[in-house]
Amino acid sequence: MSFVKVSDGTEIYYKDWGPKDAQPIVFHHGWPLSADDWDAQMMYFLDKGYRVIAHDRRGHGRSTQTWTGNEMDTYAADVAALTDALDLRNAIHIGHSTGGGEVAHYAARAKPGRVAKVVLIGAVPPIMVKSDKNPAGLPIEVFDSFRAALVANRAQFFLDVPAGPFYGYNRPGAKVSQGVIENWWRQGMAGGAKAHYDCIKAFSETDFTEDLKAITVPTLVMHGDDDQIVPYADSAPLSVKLLKNGTLKTYAGLPHGLCTTHPEIVNPDLLAFIKG
Repeated sequence: MSFVKVSDGTEIYYKDWGPKDAQPIVFHHGWPLSADDWDAQMMYFLDKGYRVIAHDRRGHGRSTQTWTGNEMDTYAADVAALTDALDLRNAIHIGHSTGGGEVAHYAARAKPGRVAKVVLIGAVPPIMVKSDKNPAGLPIEVFDSFRAALVANRAQFFLDVPAGPFYGYNRPGAKVSQGVIENWWRQGMAGGAKAHYDCIKAFSETDFTEDLKAITVPTLVMHGDDDQIVPYADSAPLSVKLLKNGTLKTYAGLPHGLCTTHPEIVNPDLLAFIKG
């Protein structure tokens, strides 16, 4: 397995497939998952001739189970270390959910020439938690309940989320895949409880407003309007308004985990944006 060791000694696991001289696409996963969540996209773009890279965020998957640094500044620094180690230039950075926040935070700080385009899918920016500045956000009690459920019985919590709202499997008539549910659980349970606990604060309370304003490269914002994890109205349309060069793509009826449930829709749209 391949790892990059960052400044505090944390080892970040990554996959790097495809021709080294091809344009790189870097995938950033959601909470509490891993690089494996991008299988459908990595195989698709590998077949199209791209170099595809995905890493396990610190505390997640096969990376070091850190008890510190589980916040956006360090996540972005870890990405910078990975892109430096692999010398990735002119890369497309695609982030889902928490990974979308990570991409925004990184892209706003990236060295010139590193980032060509950005994609945010079901992403947490601008900010999730409700406040006077964000009155339509989710109350802090929602995220407190996540933390409580994780501490009480992480294994059961990590079954309940994919079996219900993450993939929209709680909707009438939904076509449920037990394999997808168990794969979500497998990825989640591979990570560390402390890192996952801390990451809830990172994805819910980080304000990405200034990050979005600082991104100048073309940015595609993709979001299902039946997203039960990151509510559509308080995320995607607001993010596009803050971006200098943003495009919004809304998917009627699609859930938070749309990259897994509907890759036949998502992947061609990603390819069209990358080629455009």
